[in-house]
Amino acid sequence: MSQLGFYYDIDRCTGCKTCQIACKDVNDNEVGVLFREVLSFENDTFPNTKAYSVSMSCNHCEMPYCLANCPATAISKQEDGRVIIDQEVCIGCQTCVNVCPYGAPSYIPERKVSGKCDLCLALVQNGEQPACVASCLMRAIEWGDISELRSKHSNNADIVGIPSSEQTNPNVTFKLHRSLL
Repeated sequence: MSQLGFYYDIDRCTGCKTCQIACKDVNDNEVGVLFREVLSFENDTFPNTKAYSVSMSCNHCEMPYCLANCPATAISKQEDGRVIIDQEVCIGCQTCVNVCPYGAPSYIPERKVSGKCDLCLALVQNGEQPACVASCLMRAIEWGDISELRSKHSNNADIVGIPSSEQTNPNVTFKLHRSLL
């Protein structure tokens, strides 16, 4: 069984938020509901000020807190490793939103359910790439089998500013920004 995941080249990311907007658009999310968010970090220790952006979404973790804590059992891990919320089963309690260390699930007030990145399942089934990957002008995001991404790029799932990978074993790998090396 393969495990899908993401690779982010933090050194290439300019923080433009095109990936965030593309994700919001393809999911038809209302204002305030994000399945992908570009986060900005800054170490303001003068004279060595360092700033970088990271595009974050669901990391389709090996041990997803959202799945383990969902009282309605609306969350499942698919054969390809995607962590999916069945919105027909979701009771809108927001437990998944509150327990995810990465802030991946979002509550959708209009529908009274939670939602999150599903790696653009509908697009991928039509032979397309996830919206975030296709829209990234800097080509800073890749997706695919996480073992292939790790062997091609790096095995680094930890960066300053996000929770330790030891918590949930996220299926993500990062190329660090040059200021972090």
